[in-house]
Amino acid sequence: MVERRIYSALEAHLNRKQVTVITGMRRVGKSTALRHLLSKIPHSNTLYLDFERIENRILFNQNSYNDIERGLVSLGLSLDRPAVVALDEIQLVPNSPSVIKSLYDTYGIKFLVTGSSSFYLRNHFAESLAGRKQIFEMSPLDFEEFVRFKNGDTTLLQTGRMQPFLFPFYDKWKGYYEEYLRFGGFPEVVLADDEAAKTDYLKDVLNAYIELDVRLLSDFSVSDTLYKLIAMLSSRVGSRIDYSKLSSLVGLNRNKLKDYLHLLEYTYFIQTTTPFTSGLDKELSKQPKLYFADTGLLQTIGQVSGGQVFENAIANQLARLGKVQYYQRTTGTEIDFVLNRQTAIEVKETCTPHDLMTVNERAKSINLTESWLAGRFQPASGFEQFVWGGSIF
Repeated sequence: MVERRIYSALEAHLNRKQVTVITGMRRVGKSTALRHLLSKIPHSNTLYLDFERIENRILFNQNSYNDIERGLVSLGLSLDRPAVVALDEIQLVPNSPSVIKSLYDTYGIKFLVTGSSSFYLRNHFAESLAGRKQIFEMSPLDFEEFVRFKNGDTTLLQTGRMQPFLFPFYDKWKGYYEEYLRFGGFPEVVLADDEAAKTDYLKDVLNAYIELDVRLLSDFSVSDTLYKLIAMLSSRVGSRIDYSKLSSLVGLNRNKLKDYLHLLEYTYFIQTTTPFTSGLDKELSKQPKLYFADTGLLQTIGQVSGGQVFENAIANQLARLGKVQYYQRTTGTEIDFVLNRQTAIEVKETCTPHDLMTVNERAKSINLTESWLAGRFQPASGFEQFVWGGSIF
């Protein structure tokens, strides 16, 4: 098994009494992480329950806590000594937080749990377990993890991290990065043997998300409207969300449309970037931009340009490094990304000296201390003053 970057933080939390909460989109590896953590427990008094199985949901849905305790004991858990219980996809059992709280307070059980909805875990779950939990967010593989899953040497990859373009480095890793852009970072997809299998896995991820997460986490009916909205969003990657136009095209009122978009974001299907303001500008765009959680998933849904795919990938890569925003005046002046309120980043498939001059000038005009270009391809001109996409992690 290839270990994820997040595993070290999760393992460090094993020694704390707090509930360890792993959240993220379906199929990013949360269940594998649970089993990995269980393998690190120095005793055998452990129990794993998958709430996608109806018998496990029934156990935790009983009205009597005593009956739940008896059920756990019947499954082999001893309540008389230190115990660890792993619960997978807890959002499927709405009353699970209260059960966890009771067992946590009564027996001191260490809980490891996963869930696919940030809204549920950060709000409903937080109410019951305030001060008793720590949340860890898991995403699809970053590029370094992708290379590790492909048995590449990540020690060499690290030497070029966030460094200016260098042809030998680019030449060594460009094939991996193009595959990463095409098929994304879901572990099952990365490990699949051929392109047909990768495509099938991505379709399965999409169908499972809509049929399970949307059905179980909302009161929305799974209809052609939702599919139509997701397809329209894919063609608008990197663009500001025009709620009025989308409402008209999809046939939803504005409030219902926002509810759909919130659900997609809460369940990690999309992410949004908000406008950056320096405090000096009066005519900034107020609308967020949207990106999909995974470029493979994005391309499974719709036909998008290479530039959109690359910008979406950079948005996801930067999100792991800090707070990501964008800058755009109503006059048209824009910067693709502003990282941590201090670095301006312009994304171009093929970078030019003019692009660098432009982003530098725009960054200076709003008092940003740093600026650079993110590029995908080697420029024919020999220009090298940019950061190659594969080195951003």
